[in-house]
Amino acid sequence: MTAVISPAEQLALPAQTVERLTKRAAAGGAAAVAVHAPATGVKIGDLPQSSVADIEQAFATAREAQRDWAARPIAERAAVFKRFHDILLDEQADILDILQTETGKSRPHAFDEVGDVAVNSRYYAKVAAGLLDPHKRNGVLPILTQTTEVRRPKGVVAVISPWNYPLALSASDALPALIAGNAVISRPDNQTALTALWANEVAERAGLPAGVWQVVLGRGREIGGEVIARADYVDYTGSTATGRTIAAQAATRLIGCSLELGGKNPMLVLDDADIDKAADGGIRACFSSAGQLCESMERIYVHTDVYDEFVQKFVALVDEMKLGANLAFDSDMGSLTFQRQLDSVSAHVDDAVAKGATVLTGGKARPDLGPYFYEPTVLADVTDAMAVYRDETFGPVVSIYRVASDEEAIAQANDTAYGLNASVWTRDTKRGRKIAEQLRSGAVNINEGFIAAWGSIDAPSGGLGDSGTGRRHGADGILKYTDSQTIAVQHLLPIAPLPGMSDEVWAKTMTLAFRGMKLLGLK
Repeated sequence: MTAVISPAEQLALPAQTVERLTKRAAAGGAAAVAVHAPATGVKIGDLPQSSVADIEQAFATAREAQRDWAARPIAERAAVFKRFHDILLDEQADILDILQTETGKSRPHAFDEVGDVAVNSRYYAKVAAGLLDPHKRNGVLPILTQTTEVRRPKGVVAVISPWNYPLALSASDALPALIAGNAVISRPDNQTALTALWANEVAERAGLPAGVWQVVLGRGREIGGEVIARADYVDYTGSTATGRTIAAQAATRLIGCSLELGGKNPMLVLDDADIDKAADGGIRACFSSAGQLCESMERIYVHTDVYDEFVQKFVALVDEMKLGANLAFDSDMGSLTFQRQLDSVSAHVDDAVAKGATVLTGGKARPDLGPYFYEPTVLADVTDAMAVYRDETFGPVVSIYRVASDEEAIAQANDTAYGLNASVWTRDTKRGRKIAEQLRSGAVNINEGFIAAWGSIDAPSGGLGDSGTGRRHGADGILKYTDSQTIAVQHLLPIAPLPGMSDEVWAKTMTLAFRGMKLLGLK
C-alpha cells in the first residue's frame, strides 16, 4: 500500500504575502474570487479580477513601456534575466511554498519548475545577442547587393498559462519574449496567479522596468478573448479544445500564436531494457505533479519477454510512493489541483474497471489525506472500449500493455491524435534512436521519461497533431516573438538592363551569370 505523509495543518499563505502579490495585478475592476489550497481546502485569499478597462489600460501601459525597453541594447535586456536567475535560486524557498500551496504538488516536483526557469533564464540571456543581432545574408548579385536580416520585436505578447506548471509556463515563456524586446501581458490561471505574480515581482527587482511585464487576472472564458483581441502574438499552453479556439481568434486577427496542448504519451520498454532503471524512470515519467503534466506518460508498452518482470518491479515501486504535500522534500507525489481533475481521473478508472480492466495498484481517491488526493494507479487489460485507452487522463493513472515486437510497440504508440512526447528504454541507444525516428512525437527521450528532452533547451520543444503547433526553447523559442525584416542595399549597378541594353540581351546576360554562380558554388 502506498505510504502516507500527513499534510501540514496549515498550508495557506501568510496574508501579507497574498496582499503584496495581488496588488501587483492589473486587476480590481471585476469581482474578486476566492482561491483555496488543493491539499487542504484552506482558503489562500480573495483574488482580484480584471475588467475590460483594466485590460485596456494594461495594454496601453505595455505599449508605451515597450518602446523604451526595445530601444535598450540586447545585452542590457539580457542582464536583467541574469540577475533574475540569481534571485530565483537564492529565494527559491519562498516560491516553492507558494507553488505547493497553489497546486498541491510535492516539493520535488515544485523544484522542477525552479530548475526550468533558471535554465531558461541563463540560456536566453546567453544566446539572445547571437540570435537577435543583424545577420548578413547573400544578396542576389554578389558584392553588388548587400543584404541584412534584422529582427524586430512583435510588440505586446500575451502569455496565457495554465495551473499545472505555473512558474515554468508563465516565466519561462515570458522571459525570451522580454529579452527579444517585447512587453508581455500574462494571464495565469486564477488558481496559481500568485506564482506568476511572484515571478513578475522578482523580474522588476532584477531591473525590468515597470509596465513591461504585467499580469491580468480572470477566467479564460471571460477575459481570454479581450486579451487576444489586443495582443500582437499569443503564447498558450493548455487544453487542445481551448487551443483550437485561440488559434481561430488569432487567425481572425492575422497574428501568430504558439500552442502547446494535450498529450497521451507512450513509454516503450524494449526486450533489452535495464528493467530496474526503466521501472524507476517510469515513476518519474508517469507521476510527476500527480500526472498533471502534458509531457507525462499515460501508456506503457512492454515487450512480452520482459513484461512480467517490469510489471512486478514497477508496481512495487508505485506501492512505495509517499503521498503528501508538506512544504518539505518528504513526499513523492502530491494532490490533484481541482475537483474536476479528481472527477475525471475517477471516471476514467471506474469506466475501465467496469469494462474489464485490472487495477494492479491504486485506483481510489484518498479524502483522508486531502480533498483531491488520488492514489498513483496502474491499470492492465485496458481495451479501446475504455475512455482511458485514448483520452488524456491528466492524472496519476497509467495503463500497461504487452507487445510482441518493436513494430507492434511503434504502431500502438502512434495510434493517437496526439504527438507531444515519448520515451524509449533500451540498452542499445542506436536501436533506441532508430525507433525514436519512427515515433510521431515532437520529442522522444531514450532512457528517460521527459526531462532529458524538456531540459535540453538548446533544442526546440513542442507537439504534433492535437498536441499543438509552434515551439518553445532553442532558437525558435525566442525568434517566434520577433518579425524578420530584410534590408537590401544595391550598389553601383541596378538589377535591370543597363542603358541601351535590350531586355533580350539582359535576359541572356543574366542566364550566363546564373550558370556561372552555380559553377562557382554560390548560394
